[in-house]
Amino acid sequence: MSSAIMAGERIDDLAPCLAAAQAFRASTHAALTERLRSRSIDADQRAAHGFAWIATSVAALEAVLDWVRASHGINPLDAMVARLAFAETIGQLAGGLPMGQNELLRPSDLGIGAAGRMLADACAALLEEDLAPVRAALVEALAQGHWPSETLHDADLDAIRDQFRRFTDAEIIPNAHRWHLANDLIPDATVRAMADLGTFGVCIPEQYGGLGLSKLVMCLVTEELSRGWISAGSLGTRSEIAGELIAMGGTDAQKAHWLPRIASGEVLPTAVFTEPDTGSDLGSLQTRARRDAGEWVIDGAKNWITHAARSDLMTLLARTVPDAQGYAGLSMLLVPKPRGTESGPFPASGMSGSEIEVLGYRGMREYALQFDAMRAPAEALLGGEEGQGFKQLMRTFEGARIQTAARAVGVARRALELGLDYALARKQFGKAIVHFPRVSDKLAASLVDFVAARELSYAAARAKDSGKRCDIEAGMAKLLGARAAWSNADAALQIHGGNGYALEYEISRVLCDARILNIFEGAAEIQAQVIARGLMGGRN
Repeated sequence: MSSAIMAGERIDDLAPCLAAAQAFRASTHAALTERLRSRSIDADQRAAHGFAWIATSVAALEAVLDWVRASHGINPLDAMVARLAFAETIGQLAGGLPMGQNELLRPSDLGIGAAGRMLADACAALLEEDLAPVRAALVEALAQGHWPSETLHDADLDAIRDQFRRFTDAEIIPNAHRWHLANDLIPDATVRAMADLGTFGVCIPEQYGGLGLSKLVMCLVTEELSRGWISAGSLGTRSEIAGELIAMGGTDAQKAHWLPRIASGEVLPTAVFTEPDTGSDLGSLQTRARRDAGEWVIDGAKNWITHAARSDLMTLLARTVPDAQGYAGLSMLLVPKPRGTESGPFPASGMSGSEIEVLGYRGMREYALQFDAMRAPAEALLGGEEGQGFKQLMRTFEGARIQTAARAVGVARRALELGLDYALARKQFGKAIVHFPRVSDKLAASLVDFVAARELSYAAARAKDSGKRCDIEAGMAKLLGARAAWSNADAALQIHGGNGYALEYEISRVLCDARILNIFEGAAEIQAQVIARGLMGGRN
C-alpha cells in the first residue's frame, strides 16, 4: 500500500480539525448574534441560513468522527471516507459553503473572514494534503465490492437492515422503474408484503399491534426501502405521521380503533395538511370544519396530498374555531373514507380530487382535493379537543423529518450504486470509465456525502429516541440528506452521459425522485430557518 493511501487511513489529526471547526461555528454564532441586535432573523435570512449550513456541516463532521471511531479501525475504508469528509467540509467552511446550486456562503459574508483564515490555518496540513490517491483507492475498493462499515454494533439492528435490504433487492428494485414509467401505484401485493414485514407499525406501541421499535429502526427500514424506490420508503411515512399523531394525541378509543389497523396495513392513511395558497404557512389554512347534527362537515381545498385515492384514513387539518386567528383555530380530524379505485378514485360523498402529474415520486400519486360538505363522525376530532391541531402536528415534525432524511440517504446510496455499476460496465478508449479520475472522483465524493448524511440521520434518530427535543437535529439531517441525494443523483447521471438522460435508464428516475427531497416536509430554506432560529434561542 502506498504511503499516500496509508496517510489516508489516519484519523489522529481529525479531532483537532473538528475542534477548529467547532470554534469556527462558535464565531459564526457570535457574529450572527451581533447582527441580530439591529435586524430580525427574517430580514437577515442569508446570514441566518448560512449559519444553519455551517452548524449542519460541523454536526456532520461530529457524526462522521463518532462513526469512524466506533469501527475501531477494522475497515480501512472508514478512515479514508472520514478524511475526505473532513478535508472537503473544512475547505468549504473556510472558503465557500454551498447553500444551493448557485449560492455560496463565504466567511466574509458574515464578517468573520479572520475566523475562516484561522480555521484554514489550523487545518492546513489536511487541506494541503494530496488526497487523489485516497479517492482512487476508495473507488477501487468499491469496484471490488468493498464498502465502508454500516454496522450499528447491534445484531438485531443489523438483522433488520439485512431483512429489508433482501426484500428491496428482490421485490422493489427489479420493478420500480417499470412502475414509475407507467405511473402505476405500488401494487397491492407489494403493499401487503411490506405490511407483513412490519413496515407500517415500526414505531407504533406493541400494545396496539405495532413493533414498538425506535426511530433508529425506522431510519433503517426507510433507508433500505427508499434505496429501491423513494415511493416504497415513503409509503410508510403516512403511517408514521398518523401513528404518531394518534399515539401522542388521540383518545383511548381512537388509539384502540386506529393504531392496530394502521400497524397491520389494513388502513392506509394520508396526510391532508397543505392548501393551494399556503405551503409552509399553516397558520393561513382556510379549510373549515363545523359541527352539524353530531357530525363534522368539511369544506375547502387541499393540495399536494400524497396517496389520497388509495387511502382509508385522512389526518386532516382544518379550521374549526373560525374566530381564532392563525394556528389557534386549527384542529386535527381523523376522517375515514372509502378506498378509491382506478375508475373511481374518490367515491366518498362530498369529496373530489384531481391528479397532479409529477416528474418523479410516483407510485402513490399526488392530488388536489376539494371538500364540499363532506361529513365525518363526531369522534373524528383528535384527542376530543378543538384548537390543538397545529400543536399536535408539530409534535410529529421531528419524526417525519428524520424519516425524510432516511429517505434521502436511501436515494443517495442508490444513485451511487447506479453510477458505480455504469462506470464499471461502460468502456471508452479501451478501459472502463471508472478508471478515469474525473469519474472516480465523483464516485468518491458521492460515497463521502452518502456516509455523512447517513450518520447525521442516525444521530438525529438517536436524539429522538433519547426523549430529548430534536427539531434542530432533525432539520439538519433532512437539510444535509436532501443535498446529498440530489448531488449524488446529478453526479451519477453525469457518469451515465447521454444515456442518463434516457428514460429507460433508472438514474433518470432517481434524479427526478431526488429533487423532491429539498421541497417536501419543509423546503431547504424552511429547514435552515428552523435550525438557525433554534440555535439562536428562538430569535425573531
